[in-house]
Amino acid sequence: MSAAPSTAPSSPGACTKSATTDMSSVTTALSEVDASLSPEERQKKVEQVKFAGNQRFMRGDYTEAKALYTQAIALDPSLITLYSNRAMCELKLEQHGLAVADATKAIELDPKFAKAYYRRASAHLSILEPKKALPDLKMVLKLDPRNAQVKAQLDATSKLVRRLEFEKAIRVEEGPAASQTIEEYLEHGMGGAAVSSDYTGPRLPTEATSSQRISPLIEDKPYLGRIDDAFIDKMIQHFRDGKQLPNGIAWAIVLGALRAFEQEPSLVEYTVPEGTTIDVVGDTHGQFYDFLHLLTLTGRPSASHAVLFNGDFVDRGSWSVEIALTIFAFKWLYPSTTLINRGNHETSDMNKVYGFEGECKAKFGGDMTFKLFTQAFVAIPLATLISASRSPLPTDKLPATASKSLAQTAPIVDKETGHKRFFVVHGGLFSKDNVTLSDIRAVDRFAKKQPGQEGLMMELLWSDPQVAHGRGPSKRGVGLGFGPDITRAWCKLNGVTSVLRSHEVRQGGFAEEHEGLCCTVFSAPNYCDSTGNLGAFGRIDEQGTLSWTTFDAQPHPNIRPMAYAGGMSSLLA
Repeated sequence: MSAAPSTAPSSPGACTKSATTDMSSVTTALSEVDASLSPEERQKKVEQVKFAGNQRFMRGDYTEAKALYTQAIALDPSLITLYSNRAMCELKLEQHGLAVADATKAIELDPKFAKAYYRRASAHLSILEPKKALPDLKMVLKLDPRNAQVKAQLDATSKLVRRLEFEKAIRVEEGPAASQTIEEYLEHGMGGAAVSSDYTGPRLPTEATSSQRISPLIEDKPYLGRIDDAFIDKMIQHFRDGKQLPNGIAWAIVLGALRAFEQEPSLVEYTVPEGTTIDVVGDTHGQFYDFLHLLTLTGRPSASHAVLFNGDFVDRGSWSVEIALTIFAFKWLYPSTTLINRGNHETSDMNKVYGFEGECKAKFGGDMTFKLFTQAFVAIPLATLISASRSPLPTDKLPATASKSLAQTAPIVDKETGHKRFFVVHGGLFSKDNVTLSDIRAVDRFAKKQPGQEGLMMELLWSDPQVAHGRGPSKRGVGLGFGPDITRAWCKLNGVTSVLRSHEVRQGGFAEEHEGLCCTVFSAPNYCDSTGNLGAFGRIDEQGTLSWTTFDAQPHPNIRPMAYAGGMSSLLA
């Protein structure tokens, strides 16, 4: 299907990434269970429901498959495979905390059920708990000593545990920042910074042309280079052709973006100028060819068109480097209209597990490029506040393509201006009431560096909306769930029309949740080549009118997701 404007459903769509699942179908199914069924009839119904769940799973509809396994468990709570199958759905949905619980239940029913240990190990590793994964992998190997794949995964996990412990021990003894070392390399043409004379790909410009915008040259550091649109065009084609940039050019791009990030606060504020729009892009996760198609729909960032990339542009997909360098190149050239929020995958521990570190090493050699990216990720702002520059349109004047959610037709507006405002963040809201925009501005991301396991920074990157009111434990095992009452109270407190966030697949590419006060947008169609979801982006104009566009996945070279995740790719795929 071609890209098309769309209006959102009022309820959460199906998702394939730690979604707050609407379990109404489960409730309905359970209510239909006839307590008068004979044991034979009950067993037959269990097999029918289980078979239907398996069929849904094979089609990539993990949400409905999970619902069917839940129905089957209600009919026969002693059947071990049902818990294991439901845990597998939860792994695909990135509901890792629930996967641990289901795998544990299966183990309680049968301590020799190897698949359950494997599922639980996968869940622990997915939320960066490799120590907890080790005993389960060892048990799988004990039960199945000839399983070479599990042995490789056990070895890789053991190495990861040792490495993380070593890095934690030496963290206080860190030397110069990667950017400092690389600047010296670029200045003196050493450390792999020099570009070979036989390189025929795109090179950074040395002087401006009349028809091209070009970044200013840093007078006392001319070796850091400059960038223009012509270079970006050639670089994108170079990547499309399956080629890589030399280290020196890639480093210059990351440094250019890093300098821009370092000038920005933790909460960036952007007012949409009259006659323009800003597009909000969700997770792209290394799906470069889908990303290029997306840019043809949004239009590229330019002096007159803003695009906000809402995190998670790396990991999982196998062209994360290409997306990161393209986004960073635009940030260098158009720093005020290329806006980037940090996602939970722009973090060092996630990159070590989900492939980005391995990809950097494979494409550039050594670890210096990954260290530079890590420094740049630390500098990325945590959230963006988008404000309209004009009063909102009356409901009867909204265009056909605009969102008609309650949040948009009866909007909460900024008390001072009367204009709509959108809080854009990768994850979501908070474990405490009364968190203000000023509190978010005050987060020192440079001092904290990584989000950790608690606090505002972690919640901004990891939290998810839930259907139930109040707050609840995260289905991921990290962060928390926040309900519609929490969202409304926070929006009223801060004069925010809607929270736009990403972090989870929505089968239709986006979903307007909590009466539109919380919207999820996800921009990686057919996520990990397996889920069949659409991608989407949101567009906001000068009056705060919000509309959605969806798009399909595009063909790409035959390289599987997680190709650079090493021995753990099967555990995490």
